[in-house]
Parts: sequence; structure tokens; C-alpha cells
Amino acid sequence: MIIARLAFQSLRNRWLTATLTVLAIAFSVMLLLGVEKIRNGARDSFANTISGTELIVGARSGSLQLLLYSVFRIGNATNNITWQSYSDIASHPDVAWIVPISLGDSHRGFRVLGTTKDYYEHYRFRGGNRIEVASGKLGEDLFDTVIGADVAAQLGYKVGDKIVIGHGLGSVSFLEHEDKPFRVAGILAKTGTPVDRTVHVSLEAIEAIHVDWQSGAPVPGQTVSADQVRAMDLKPKAITAALVGLKSKLAIFRVQREINEYPDEPLSAILPGAALQELWGLVAIAETALAAVSAMVVATALLGMLTMILTALNERRREMAILRAAGARPVTILGLLAAEAGMLTAAGVATGTVLLYAALFILRPILDREYGLNLSIAPPTTSEGLTLAVIVLVGFIAGLVPAMLAYRRSLADGMTVRI
Repeated sequence: MIIARLAFQSLRNRWLTATLTVLAIAFSVMLLLGVEKIRNGARDSFANTISGTELIVGARSGSLQLLLYSVFRIGNATNNITWQSYSDIASHPDVAWIVPISLGDSHRGFRVLGTTKDYYEHYRFRGGNRIEVASGKLGEDLFDTVIGADVAAQLGYKVGDKIVIGHGLGSVSFLEHEDKPFRVAGILAKTGTPVDRTVHVSLEAIEAIHVDWQSGAPVPGQTVSADQVRAMDLKPKAITAALVGLKSKLAIFRVQREINEYPDEPLSAILPGAALQELWGLVAIAETALAAVSAMVVATALLGMLTMILTALNERRREMAILRAAGARPVTILGLLAAEAGMLTAAGVATGTVLLYAALFILRPILDREYGLNLSIAPPTTSEGLTLAVIVLVGFIAGLVPAMLAYRRSLADGMTVRI
């Protein structure tokens, strides 16, 4: 207790340098814990890009490729699924619901997705959240479209605007369906998922804009107007993929096997959760890099603290000598300097933790709304607590370096004036 009291009084007398040291450690700890929170939040948000969907069905391909084009709108399918195969899966006794997806077109760099209204009913993200309409409503007309929040924000669209869908996936399309423009009927609320970057239309609309096209180009001399196409049979012939919900999770692997062994055409059924974890594992090196950078920042702060104590040690030679003359043993001097380092580190860790949670409390709704990053404000985990304890311990050990130097100095060293 005497050593702790002496250390506290010593730090208070040097409050400015002590405060700066505490802040340096605090910000480094804040960065370390913040990166961990962001890493876990990003992983959870990524894993919850789609939830409540038991299976994703597409043409025979790898699980990552199917996940990328059906959920993240990245890349293309190797083939389509015939409408007959889709109907067979939909009529399976274990299937509770099924949502068709048709991809292939784009609008100024944003993917166009053809689907049904069941998509808005059954698509879930982040543990069960539903897609909500921020303005307007879901389309009723054949040429109505519902756009994601990012599409509206980046292109400046509002409800009622006209848009033209281009053929292909380029940001600039040289082939467009100009004769059949769409009207923005609704704008979806921000989700932090690929839904925000998607232009949604009906399956019938996808068929309608391609009735006078063949092999990716307009048929010469054959033009079907928007009014004429409304009277036609627009039942899809094929789709890109389908999201499937089952009546019981116990049937997942059985239904998956049956779809993978479907005799009429080669199909793949994947578990989105497993595919998401596999995809996250490919980018896990970024997690390691972030953790390494944060650890280096903490090490730099502790090194700064050690430098501060060593710099002050030469100025405190007389103080150490007076303490020795007053009866303090060398081990007391050693304990004093080590205690100062430990107090500085503990204060920095505590301050950094408080600052982090204050920042989380303020920034969490903003990050959730703007970036779809859901950060937890839960107490530090066991792993985080152990990390903080190790930082305090390392700070205490670092204080032993100047303490050993002071321990080895004689009483006369502090009483002698050196020129």
C-alpha cells in the first residue's frame, strides 16, 4: 500500500506526462478492442446476409459460385433452371415456400433481379429482419420496379422516375430495352446487404423485355411494344436460381440430396450458412492483418510509456536517492517504478475501454443504418478480458526495466552533481 501510494503521488506530480501516456495507451486499447468488435460485427453481418433460407438451388456448379451470383449478385450462373424443374421443387412435400430469381440484366452497373412478391415476404437478413419499403410501394404494374437504397442514393432516383434496363452486366450498356421503360414504384429501406444495390422487377417483366430478343440481341424487324406485350403469355421458361424454405429443418439434408440427384437436369442445392462461412474463410487473412496492426499499435504505446519512464528516470535520480536516504530499500524503488508503469497501463486500459463503449453507443445506429454493420455493445468477452489483462501485465513488466536500472544505482549516485 505504501508503494502504491508513493507511485500515485509521483504520477500526480507529473500529471501532464502521465495523462499523455494514459491517453496514448487508451487510444491504442480502443483501437485494439474496436477492431475486434468490428471484425466480429462484420463476420456476423456477413453471415446474416441471408437468413431463414434453408437451401439455395441453381444449376450444377460450386457452392461459392452459386452463393455469389444468387445472393451477392457477383458473376453469372453456368446455366439456368427450367421452369418445370422449379415447379417440381416447389411441389415437394417438404418445401414450405420457394422464391424464384432471374438475373442477367443491369441498370448503370446495378444488377436487375426478376422475382415475385414472395421475395419481399420470405427474404430475411440479420437474424430475421424483413425487407421494408422506405418510400412508394411494391410494384403493381408489369413495368414497375422497386430499387434498393444504394441505387436510389447513387443515381438520385425517386418514386415515379423512369429507368431503362440494359442488357448485360456492364456499367455502360450498348444494348438497352429502350422501348420498354420501367417506373420506380418504390424504394427499399437500407439493409446493408446486396438488396441495396439491386433493381427488382417481376419475372413477367424479365420475359416481357426479351420477347423480341434472341441470343442477346434484338430480332431484326421484330418489335413488340409495351402495350402489345401486356396481352402475351409471360410465363417464364427458365430462372437463374431459387431460394427454398422447408417445413422442417430435419429435412434439409434429405431434400438437398434429392435435388442434387434430380434426374431431369443437373442441379445444385447448397446451405447458405455453410457457404457463407466458407466464403468468409477465404478473406480471413484480412482479420489477421487487422489484429496484427492493432497489436503493433498497443506495443508502440507501451514502448512510449517505457521511453517516458526512462527519460524521467535520469531527472529523478535525486528523488530516488532521497527515498533511499529516508530508509527505502532498493526493492522499494524497484516496486515504485514498476507500480507506476502498472498504474499507467491499467488507467490507459480502463480509459480506452470506456471510450470504446461510448463511441459504440454513439456510432452503432449510424453504422447499422448506413453500412449494415451491426456492432454489439455487450460486455468484453472472456478473450477480450484476457487480452486486457495481458496488456496490464506487460505494462507492469515493462516498468521493471527502468526499475532495475534504478535498483542498481548507489545512494551516492543521486547525491552527486554531474556536469
